[in-house]
Amino acid sequence: MADNNDLITAHVLAASLNLAVDTIWRYTRENKIPYVDLGNKQYRYRYADVIKALAGSTVRENEPLYEIDPNKKYTYQDYLELPEEPGYRFEILEGMLVRDPSPNVMHQRVSRRLQRILEDYFWQADPGGEIFNAPLDVTFQDITVVQPDVFYISGEQKPIVKEKRIDGPPKLVVEVISPSTSRKDRLKKMQIYQKTQVQHYWLVNPDDRSLECFSLRDSIYAIVASGMDEDVVEHPDFPGLVIELKALWQT
Repeated sequence: MADNNDLITAHVLAASLNLAVDTIWRYTRENKIPYVDLGNKQYRYRYADVIKALAGSTVRENEPLYEIDPNKKYTYQDYLELPEEPGYRFEILEGMLVRDPSPNVMHQRVSRRLQRILEDYFWQADPGGEIFNAPLDVTFQDITVVQPDVFYISGEQKPIVKEKRIDGPPKLVVEVISPSTSRKDRLKKMQIYQKTQVQHYWLVNPDDRSLECFSLRDSIYAIVASGMDEDVVEHPDFPGLVIELKALWQT
């Protein structure tokens, strides 16, 4: 059990109380337990203070943090008004609000390593372009808001770069698949990116250790490059771009 006098994380507190971490986040948001806000969405707790706050109360694990209305068509303005949900992130896919858990450590490792490879390549190939990463909003009209893991805006696309978001289709979008997002990334998001004419869409799967590169051919995605495990992937539309996959999977 945690020392009563020490500040502890939500995960340690959840383990000490035999509760789900989601329950700790919900109680934090609802101000049902005392916490210390360290800034940048970092929260800490004192075990003894939490026990006092919960004395005599009934803890319910399964209440949703935010009630999503399946019949509502959400907009970008609705998205901006959503409450903060520590441990989760929201997107709107053609009016449908979706909520996914924050990515795990391996997801972030793979994403950052691929981002560095792309930054090095486009620094030479397109000095006016930029590589961005989540969490940064990309909007398509008013009913789709996504946060791609990594994406490339070419130098010619500068007008779509706004102060707080990217308003239009990037040249390249990369999604790093996790078990909770696989279906969404392969189906709904692929349909949206194809419809909005995102020229290149890559899917990276750390569990399968695979990379699939799709490109628009006559306005339809076709796979143009792929690899697994320790393959070396070269993309036909980006001369000189070489991705050694084994570098992505190292722990």
